[in-house]
Amino acid sequence: MKHVFRKGTDPNAPTLLLLHGTGGDENDLLPLASRIYPGSAVLSVRGNVLENGMPRFFKRLAEGVFDEEDLIFRTKELNDFLDQAAVEYQIDRDNLVAVGYSNGANIAGSLLFHYQDALRGAILYHPMVPRRGIPLPDLSGVPIFVSAGTNDPICSPQETEELHRLLKEAGASISLHWASYGHQLTGMEVDASAEWFQEIFDQD
Repeated sequence: MKHVFRKGTDPNAPTLLLLHGTGGDENDLLPLASRIYPGSAVLSVRGNVLENGMPRFFKRLAEGVFDEEDLIFRTKELNDFLDQAAVEYQIDRDNLVAVGYSNGANIAGSLLFHYQDALRGAILYHPMVPRRGIPLPDLSGVPIFVSAGTNDPICSPQETEELHRLLKEAGASISLHWASYGHQLTGMEVDASAEWFQEIFDQD
């Protein structure tokens, strides 16, 4: 998978796994990494699917309707890539925190839904429920920050609440942040996620 890796200055900090939204690429979220935690190593990945020329992490059948078969395949593809990248870049595989926006947040959510130890934690900006009707792995103690817009036309507040409930039932520790905007990612959300990250992961 096409990607960018930047070595961190704090060897104990989680590596930030950056996952862009539809039409983005591996460079889109790089400015967020230094705002969330400048000492972290960064692994930013480009999705392998193209939709009308726009990179995505998995196919969809329509707006808000995921191609589940492709989602399962692409989630495994990303998980396998993370295993390989951990070896190549000498990353602690058990110390990865995903930072995903929109489609990137959905593939990060899918990692959580399908693989118990894929992520140490996650920051999910405007995520949807990746799959329904499946048992989730034990996510006990996995910290997750979710931000959502109260006026989001793509991801309704009900969708956010459902995802919150499913992750909480699986044992995850959820922090839910609401912004009174639509689907766009705001600076206030990034600031809130940075504050959350440093509270959870800063060992100093």
